[in-house]
Amino acid sequence: MATTPKKMISVLPLENGDRLSRCEFERRYQAMPHLRKAELVEGVVYIMASPLRIKSHGEPHGDLIGWLWNYKTATPGVILGIEPTVRLDPDNEPQPDAVLFIPGRQALISEDDYIEGAPELVIEVAASSAAIDLHDKKRTYRRNGVQEYIVWRTLDNQLDWFRLQADEYVALSTDEQGIIRSQVFPGLWLAVTALLLGEMATVLSVLQTGLATTEHQEFMQKLKEE
Repeated sequence: MATTPKKMISVLPLENGDRLSRCEFERRYQAMPHLRKAELVEGVVYIMASPLRIKSHGEPHGDLIGWLWNYKTATPGVILGIEPTVRLDPDNEPQPDAVLFIPGRQALISEDDYIEGAPELVIEVAASSAAIDLHDKKRTYRRNGVQEYIVWRTLDNQLDWFRLQADEYVALSTDEQGIIRSQVFPGLWLAVTALLLGEMATVLSVLQTGLATTEHQEFMQKLKEE
């Protein structure tokens, strides 16, 4: 008896502006291994397909990662992620430029190796995507409880650092020395002016000062006890 050939089921490609559930977004994304970066923000697909420029994205991204990596190596128990997929809620699966989080607090690592939940700190380098990062993404991160959100607007040469307070984001200001201190990760100090000028030796020196504080030592002890 002849058998009927099985019908091939094709997976539709992701397209900018598609409105999808997170499950369908993941299914299509996984079927497009050539696609470097795509995000689901408020149920809408955004594909980052254009080449990345070095001065407006590549170098700033690298400088931020260097700053975060030094903090992570000095703070056992904290995880640094570079462009990880983050499953925030049924309508949002962003791929931020960097995240810093303590697994088991707000975010977990799933069995299939993705972040589920809201990392404590999310960072975006915003050049051409400034409108998304400062509006739709900002609302999404706030609603899901991301405690601190940094947006480096490279074309404007400005950095915004937001802290979640009473369910709203409040912009943190630099002190008289041009430094912002994280309120979630003790010792994570950023010399904002030096960063914007590309003076990474100063950025790392200020970070080392933060890492030497009593607050950072107490934070590390707390992490050990968890």
